Amino acid sequence: MPSVRRLKKDIDYLVFEVISDCFSFGRLHQDEKADEVAGIISDAVCLRNDLIKRVNNPVKGDDPAVIRNHFRNVTKDLYTGIDSLCTRLSGLAPKK
Repeated sequence: MPSVRRLKKDIDYLVFEVISDCFSFGRLHQDEKADEVAGIISDAVCLRNDLIKRVNNPVKGDDPAVIRNHFRNVTKDLYTGIDSLCTRLSGLAPKK
C-alpha cells in the first residue's frame, strides 16, 4: 500500500497542475470566460481540501481491508475529480 505521505503529494501535485493550467488559460484568453475559470479553480481547491481531510481522518477500525478500501476510494475520487476538472477546462477552449 502506498504511503499516506505519497498520496498527499499526489493530491497536491495534480490539483496544482490543474490550477496552473487554469492560470495559463486565463492568461491566453484574458477576456473570455474568466468566471468559469475562477469556478474551476475554486472547485479544484475544494477537491484538494476534501481529499486531504479524508486522508488525514481515515475510517476507524482494526480491519486493514477497510482502511485499504478507504484509501483506494480517495485515490479513485482524486483521479475522477481531476479528470472532471480537466474536461471542464478543455470545454472552455475555443473550437476551431
